[in-house]
Amino acid sequence: MMVLTFRLIGFGWDGDGFLLNPAIQSGKLIAVWTELEPLPLVVTKPAPIILGLVLFGLLHAFIYRSLTPAWKRGVWARGTRFSLLIFVLAFLFWEFFTPFNQFGEPTSLIAIELLFWATIALADGLVISAIMEPSQPFRGDHS
Repeated sequence: MMVLTFRLIGFGWDGDGFLLNPAIQSGKLIAVWTELEPLPLVVTKPAPIILGLVLFGLLHAFIYRSLTPAWKRGVWARGTRFSLLIFVLAFLFWEFFTPFNQFGEPTSLIAIELLFWATIALADGLVISAIMEPSQPFRGDHS
């Protein structure tokens, strides 16, 4: 989902996406992604980052397993609740503290990025829920 949202839509395959457009983006953020050495690993050596994302997914599954017994049953009910938890505790905090605080990114772009992160969190939560709850319906009306 990150490839679809940030890479394909936001940055563009050739780096010509709107998130790197100097007419609307913070020069500081553009410099971090394209000029300041060392460039981000996700740009120069993506394999460790991809491995890290897989490990975060496994960690999310363990956290999911520990939290969900207290939650309403169902893939949708548990998946969306877990997605909201991920979004608020990780992605919303990240956008506030880093792009907004450190990079001076415009709030309109932060809003779009938050939509990307919400999509990523929803995919994360629903996929984990569907895998961990294979016998549960994709509804939340079962206790």
